[in-house]
Amino acid sequence: MKKISKIMSLVVAGVMVLSMTACGGNAAETTAAVTEAQKETAADTAAKAEETTEGEASESETAAKAEGTTYKIGVLQLVQHTALDAANDGFIAALDDAGIAYEVDQQNASGEQSACQTVASKFANEKKDLILAIATPAAQAMVGAVEDTPVLITAVTDPAESGLVDTNEKPGANVTGTSDLTPVKEQIDLLKQLVPDARTVGVLYCSAESNSKIQADMAKEAIAAAGMESKEYTVSGSNEIQTVVQSMVGAVDAVYAPTDNVIAAGMATVGMVAGDNKLPVICGEAGMVQNGGLATYGIDYYQLGYMTGQQAVKILTEGASPADMPIEYLPAEKCELTVNEETAQTLGIDVSGLK
Repeated sequence: MKKISKIMSLVVAGVMVLSMTACGGNAAETTAAVTEAQKETAADTAAKAEETTEGEASESETAAKAEGTTYKIGVLQLVQHTALDAANDGFIAALDDAGIAYEVDQQNASGEQSACQTVASKFANEKKDLILAIATPAAQAMVGAVEDTPVLITAVTDPAESGLVDTNEKPGANVTGTSDLTPVKEQIDLLKQLVPDARTVGVLYCSAESNSKIQADMAKEAIAAAGMESKEYTVSGSNEIQTVVQSMVGAVDAVYAPTDNVIAAGMATVGMVAGDNKLPVICGEAGMVQNGGLATYGIDYYQLGYMTGQQAVKILTEGASPADMPIEYLPAEKCELTVNEETAQTLGIDVSGLK
């Protein structure tokens, strides 16, 4: 309203100037000139007033929509295990803290890629306002099926390397999210500290997960840099875990398991076989440690999910574009040391000096 008042003041001033000029000329001509000037100025004023009103409306449009809309959100989680559950919980907590209204359709693929494809097609047909895909296989299925709806991904080590975005810095389409890239080098350093006599480390992961292959390669480099040798052990599914871990007994001095979803879901089996054979397992994340591993220095998946939820709020309520939102990473200070003291006692490893 202030802008419109200022414009009207200028109109009045213009009319006064024209009236003063009319005192020295033909009254009829002057009156016509004034009338024409008034018409032009009035039209200009109306146009500027309309622009101002439209500007004010556009500024409040997003906020009004956020207040009056119940957003439809789909969540596809690859499999149920501690880390992915925590990421899911963190995502929902961020939505709640933002105070937005939403309906969430939670789907779990139980580790089956075919189920991921089915859910992805379902969400695509239902025209959700936003979709969250948790873990690399779930993200790959969703990105392949959904083109227009914003898709957020989390618990993915390297989205660009996994073919989910153009680059991690500028995703370029309808997809963005958060990475669970763990401090692999520091985890191998932790292994060396806890098992100083280790010469050979078995790297255990599922060959079907590109997320895990990336971490496995990083681990092998870190193992070599620490003066140890590595041996690769892979499974194609959970039914192979017990056999493969048993094959490691006597062949390696310790095991490293990255944030692999198949191994994480079957960590109780890994821990049982490894514990019975005094084989320490350093893990990619805390949930794996709690389920039988020895220790880790890793990220907090709840915080990772919360960060992803904050991205969702920006997209839904502020009109942010996933194409321009970089993949986000938890800062180093969010990494935490987790030790399973019961496992340490079983293995006869002293963890009292860890910080």
